[in-house]
Amino acid sequence: MEIITQSALETQKLGEKIGRDLKNKPKILCLYGDLGSGKTTFIQGLAKGLGIKKRVISPTFVFMKQYKNLPSAEPCFSNKPSFYHVDLYRINKVKEARDLGLQEIFEDKEAIVAIEWAEKIKEILPKKRIDIYFDYISENQRKIRIKNEALFQDYK
Repeated sequence: MEIITQSALETQKLGEKIGRDLKNKPKILCLYGDLGSGKTTFIQGLAKGLGIKKRVISPTFVFMKQYKNLPSAEPCFSNKPSFYHVDLYRINKVKEARDLGLQEIFEDKEAIVAIEWAEKIKEILPKKRIDIYFDYISENQRKIRIKNEALFQDYK
């Protein structure tokens, strides 16, 4: 699937729609793209779609931010799921990502994980994931390509 957004707000709204679609479905979303291509803007919308009311900023210096007990969780979950926003921009080695506990988070059956700069840890990424590529077209336009979108259906 390929989408061209015309503004940051449109990119955020796309993230919000996907967040609503992902609600209550464990997923790993891997985001790829240059600085300024819209990854964080998309994740802000994603978080909103998941019901997160807090301000979401990229955890560039702490690498990961966890938002616990998603407010929109269905009673079918044994625990309310968490959303993990991971930013690997400053990671230099896969070992650093492993030290964050990402393997354990990937195995959490009730987690939703969004990873910026996922290409930095490609050798430890799970096969079952959604890859989202962001391309800068112009100051306002972004091309967003979603691979493996069929995985959205896996948990319905």
